[in-house]
Parts: sequence; structure tokens; C-alpha cells
Amino acid sequence: MIPRDTQKTDPAQTQQPVRDKEPVEVSDSPAEEQQDVSTRSQDGVTAAGHNVVLTDLHAYYGSVHAVRGVNITFPPNEVSAIIGPSGCGKSTMVRCINRMHEEIPGARAEGSVTLDDVDLYGDNVDVTSVRRLVGMVFQKPNPFPTMSIFENVAAGLRLTGTKGVNMRERVHRALRAVGLWEEVKNRLNEPGIGLSGGQQQRLCIARTVAVEPEVILMDEPCSALDPVATLKVEELIDELKERYTIVIVTHNMQQAARVSDTTVFMLDGELIEHAPTDQLFTRPKDERTERYVTGKFG
Repeated sequence: MIPRDTQKTDPAQTQQPVRDKEPVEVSDSPAEEQQDVSTRSQDGVTAAGHNVVLTDLHAYYGSVHAVRGVNITFPPNEVSAIIGPSGCGKSTMVRCINRMHEEIPGARAEGSVTLDDVDLYGDNVDVTSVRRLVGMVFQKPNPFPTMSIFENVAAGLRLTGTKGVNMRERVHRALRAVGLWEEVKNRLNEPGIGLSGGQQQRLCIARTVAVEPEVILMDEPCSALDPVATLKVEELIDELKERYTIVIVTHNMQQAARVSDTTVFMLDGELIEHAPTDQLFTRPKDERTERYVTGKFG
């Protein structure tokens, strides 16, 4: 296990420019400079998903050991669901991937998280560029209440400092990608908070998609939605996997069965089983998995 530096990004440090489709290498510039790990071209061309590999990952909240030595690969252009009882470490593990876990006072991570062989916990990696590459959709829709529909989507681009793009074109494309365009095209200047819950969640996904990440993490994205809105988000997830690597945390085992290609079962911070979804639900290899998916505990 290799302890990683969990200090927040120093805004005074110099960041390297975004690279367009070039391999990411360790910087030759001074040690205090940070490595921008962005690899996606800004020309609007969307590449396929990318491998995410967790190696001997441990996560802590102070002295609490929340994730224990997880080793797993999330393959490109697939949906990987993570299931398990409350408090088993599902959300913590996912938040380690885009380095949100370390934002919690006293929290830290050890081990390795790589995106196509780029160590996201490398000493000089720019945390902002990590979060641009690895987008996050949260449990409760969180549109910015004072912003219009258009500005909510554009906010992702502005917050990550994306430059040299046609903002209107990128926003419109993101709204089309999440199936919202026809529903909102005539009211882009109206408040995003005025949309229905399901529309708000798709708006938040559009905000994530607009910055063209490599990976999309979803933490219980449908738990606050009604069945109709849930179905639309699930259909969207199936479409998005053609372009992204998607990891979704869910308490809903039926949802995991519907949307995922592979499923991960976690218990007490440990990865118990990882298998193709149909196999994990019908022919699990571990007795604890069998007991959970059949409702004997959890």
C-alpha cells in the first residue's frame, strides 16, 4: 500500500495545458507544477470509453477503514453496477476514483487508481483535470437554483476552465445527448430548478457530458425519481455506454440487473464478488452474494 498525498490543489501551482489525444507523460517541468491528465480532444469528437483500474485501494475516514484492499477493473463501454448493504463502502470507493473522497476532512486513500495507465493519484496530477475526466452524477438532482437551463449545462464547462469551444453548440449537443433537447429547446433561459425531478437529473447528466469526460460515475442516480423518470435515466445510461465507461452505485438490485453488464457485490468494505450481471444474480460463486441477492440480509 502506498500512502497518497491528499492535500488539496494549490491554486498558485502552474498547470500544464490540455493535451489533444497525446499520451500523458510525467512532466519535465519543476516538481511544484501539476500534470493535467486530460486526454480528450476539444474538437467535439467523442472517443470510446477507457479502462479504470483500482489496485489495492484502501479508504479511510480518520481511523475508520471504509474500503479494504479493493482490486478491480472497470472495462470501457460497459456499465458496471455496485451493490451491497448500506455502509459497505460502495459510494466511498466510487468517490475515490475521481478524488472526491479526500475532500472530506480526515479522509484519505491508499493504493492506486489508474485511467489507461495514468495514475490519478500521481504526485503532480492536477485534481481539477481528474474531475474533468471522471464526471460524477449524484443521488439527488442538484441543478444550480439561480441558473437557467442553458447556464446549468454551461456551468460544467466554465467550472473546469474549458476554453476554445463553441459554448452554445456544446450545450445543445449535451442536451441532445441526454434526450432533453426537445423538452427544453424553447425555454433554455428558464430556471433549471423549474424542471421535473427526472428532467433535473438528466440536466445534471448533461452538465457532466458537456465537458466530455472519459468516465461517468453515478451514485444512486434514480433513488429520488419516480418510475417513469427512472426508466428514462436507465435508457439514457444504456445509450451513454457507447461512448463512456460508466460505474453506477445502486441499492436497487432490479436496476442493476436491467442496466449493467457486470455487477460488483461489496460487504464491510471488501469486494466479495465481481461477475457478469446475469451470472452474479443467478449463479453467484460466493455464499454471501447468494444470501444478499436473494434477500436473506441487507
